[in-house]
Amino acid sequence: MPTFRQRVDRASLPAIKALSRLPRLVPFLAVLALMVAGILVPGWGWVLLAVVVLFLAWTLYLAWPALEPTPRLMRATILLLAAAITDTQALPRA
Repeated sequence: MPTFRQRVDRASLPAIKALSRLPRLVPFLAVLALMVAGILVPGWGWVLLAVVVLFLAWTLYLAWPALEPTPRLMRATILLLAAAITDTQALPRA
């Protein structure tokens, strides 16, 4: 029976292949656009940020075994920063 990681890797393969066919700048610009829109759209903009957080978490999970400690730390920090921005947008202080 395959492990959870193997099932996620296998299920992610079509999406990863599709992303790898795109120019490297396209996913970056898509994430950037969603982040900017999520920050600027009042009210429900946090949903766009949550999509970015989920995407970043997914790619970090897939890349984790191949990464050295320093890139792991940098990517995890970016993920936590995006999650903090999402939380701030979703639950603003009065």
